[in-house]
Amino acid sequence: MLKRIGLLLSLVAFNLAWADDVPAVGSLAPAFDLSDQGGRDVSLDSLRGKWVVLYFYPKNDTPGCTEEACSFRDDLAQLTALGAQIVGVSIDSATSNAAFASKYHLPFPLLADHDGDVARRYGAYADWFVARFARRYTFLIDPQGKIAKTYLKVDTSKHSAEIIADLKQLSSSSRK
Repeated sequence: MLKRIGLLLSLVAFNLAWADDVPAVGSLAPAFDLSDQGGRDVSLDSLRGKWVVLYFYPKNDTPGCTEEACSFRDDLAQLTALGAQIVGVSIDSATSNAAFASKYHLPFPLLADHDGDVARRYGAYADWFVARFARRYTFLIDPQGKIAKTYLKVDTSKHSAEIIADLKQLSSSSRK
């Protein structure tokens, strides 16, 4: 039993050693330039002037990831009205992202971060030896490219509504 606990602690320490720190609120968001499910390049620079909801998710077509993506899809009109662009990122392939987007009619970019570079820069990369994935983290990036809010504990059933409420609050306070 103690050997198993020791192994588990070693795995956790190893995983943490490979993840960069999460960018601080107020800091410039780390740049990215990745291909979406349609083969188009999407960069943070190309999204300047908009609020960006950059959400990392573990795996296409899994229950939590599907619920989160479909909630963003269903709330897209409200999010767009608030000036936001939804961008999903996983370490799945562009082909897998395309199948996921097609199956659930997801009208926003799903970026393929094959090597996990972008997930690492956002502190969202996890490597458990037998599985590599992006942690379920979301970053709300303001129109100037700064981190406005981080979400490191996400309830997929309520996350889109939480983002909408925060965008309303942040937009109204930035107009004052």
